[in-house]
Amino acid sequence: MKEKTYVEDIDRSMYDFRNEEKDAYRVDEGLTPAIVAKISEEKHDPVWMQNFRLHSLQIYNEMKVPDWGPSIEGLDMNNIVTYVRPNTHMSAKWSDVSEDIKDTFEKLGIPQAERKSLAGVGAQYDSELVYHNVKAEVAAQGVVYTDMESALTGPYADMVRKHFMKLVPPQDHKFAALHGAVWSGGSFVYVPPGVSVEIPLQSYFRLNAPGAGQFEHTLIIVDEGAYLHFIEGCSAPKYNVANLHAGCVELYVGKNATLRYSTIENWSKNMYNLNTKRAKVEEGGKIEWISGSFGSHVSYLYPMSILNGEGARAEFTGVTFAGKGQNLDTGAKIVHNAPNTSSYMNTRSISKDGGISTFRSSVVVNRKAKGSKSSVSCQSLMLDDISRSDTIPAMDIRTQDADIGHEAKIGRISDEAVFYLMSRGISEEEARALIVSGFADNVSKELPLEYAVEMNNLIRLEMKGSIG
Repeated sequence: MKEKTYVEDIDRSMYDFRNEEKDAYRVDEGLTPAIVAKISEEKHDPVWMQNFRLHSLQIYNEMKVPDWGPSIEGLDMNNIVTYVRPNTHMSAKWSDVSEDIKDTFEKLGIPQAERKSLAGVGAQYDSELVYHNVKAEVAAQGVVYTDMESALTGPYADMVRKHFMKLVPPQDHKFAALHGAVWSGGSFVYVPPGVSVEIPLQSYFRLNAPGAGQFEHTLIIVDEGAYLHFIEGCSAPKYNVANLHAGCVELYVGKNATLRYSTIENWSKNMYNLNTKRAKVEEGGKIEWISGSFGSHVSYLYPMSILNGEGARAEFTGVTFAGKGQNLDTGAKIVHNAPNTSSYMNTRSISKDGGISTFRSSVVVNRKAKGSKSSVSCQSLMLDDISRSDTIPAMDIRTQDADIGHEAKIGRISDEAVFYLMSRGISEEEARALIVSGFADNVSKELPLEYAVEMNNLIRLEMKGSIG
């Protein structure tokens, strides 16, 4: 049987629809102190945030672009619009959202998901949240779920100031500094001690404007003994100019608390995704990351867990799909700072049509972290002979009293498996899609139902087309 390796590129019609640009306000292209000051004025920032933004811009200008990962030469900040305010106001009533924006989120399934299975939803369009709602019974438990701007000036302003960009300081890297200067939108969540939020909260980010950046900030604090599952989704239509996503996620997990953070990133293939996510976990607490990376032209994405308290735990489960024109550099970082902490990474990466998928893992076990355990498992699947997959593990173990393991596998779809499925009446296209879905099954089964369906649909869309 002649080997067939070409798979037509993804049909993104369900994500590539776009609305006519009707924004109410946008800053000029580029990045200057005047532009940052204007964003601060538009956001009605308190004085400390105005100063924070300008200081972050100074740090940004002093730092160099990373030179160790995929090239981002095609990203020119002089051509990026850092703030676009849509022509609507944030509302807690879906009926009050403007029709074109409402239509966008209806197509993406956000209102239906809220009605069926979510405790609260935030929907961001370009640089601002346009809709935010939390169920009354969840709010009655004392759970706070609001937009970052409201949190910055409302009753929780002191809590926001205490935690904002403390886990990810602007000095961390150049695009963290950029985020600190121009951030806009995002969500603030606080779960009080002992409260278990039984159904998830969700934020969805949609970037509609060409040549723009999205810089939402997510700050979640899960207090002692509490539980939360937070879901994040994002997408954008494809344009012929570069778009940028440089958001920031800061997660604080209290003593004996659990936070599950699920993400499906389905950006278009003109997007530079330079996102930063970090969690700090106290004694007996647990962070669970579930991550699906399908879109963007270039990605740098490595959620980090800092295990600060004895018995703290971290789990990272991820899948990456790199197609034509994509260079996705993803992975995870774990820092064990306390005794008897544990971590587990389990990832799958898939590449086709010349796509490049790189998995980076970093495990640090400090001297005080005696009795700690860490296991890393990464498997890569290449669907043709022009794609590439790399695994780059790093381990820094500073105590002999630790149990550390790492395994990596790289391979291709078995012709025998394809032939077997075809002999049972399944087309070659469907056979390959089934094999890929099975390969990613350990991730999809960890996702909420509707997101597992979306992930499998994305895999099938990536595989869809004439083969030959």
